[in-house]
Amino acid sequence: MGNDTKNELTRRDEMSLAGAALRGAPWKAAAVTGGAAAAASFGMGVVLPGDADLTWALCLGIALFSLVATVGSTARPGSGDRATRQARLWALRRPWRFSLYPALGSAALMYPVQLIVDQQGPFSAALDSLQGGVAVYLVTAVLTLVLRGRGQTSLPHGH
Repeated sequence: MGNDTKNELTRRDEMSLAGAALRGAPWKAAAVTGGAAAAASFGMGVVLPGDADLTWALCLGIALFSLVATVGSTARPGSGDRATRQARLWALRRPWRFSLYPALGSAALMYPVQLIVDQQGPFSAALDSLQGGVAVYLVTAVLTLVLRGRGQTSLPHGH
């Protein structure tokens, strides 16, 4: 045990770091991307043969919103105040842990869409939302790894 447990971050610490890393994320670009993707997806469903799927379009918009905001926040780790920069470096060093928090947020936003718009039961809506969150988690973590490898090879160690 010894010093290893002293250096471990709690889930609350990790959540705070993830939130700080997302400070200054490109929220406007994320909203435009998510909204445009949702509108285009639903619009194509209306124009093309078959049924337009509002649930799919909204969940796609939520996922892209999360991806653009999350990846955009780690793309420039040197920008922002000191706490934001340190949090972004933490996110780049631990992309799998960092990506968990935006993925949970995405799943939480997808749940009412599945429950209300798609009129699913609570368990089915939770399962579908969880699947969407897992997709956001995997894509975000991999893209953050790519960003880290693309130019962040000299990241300082530590928390």
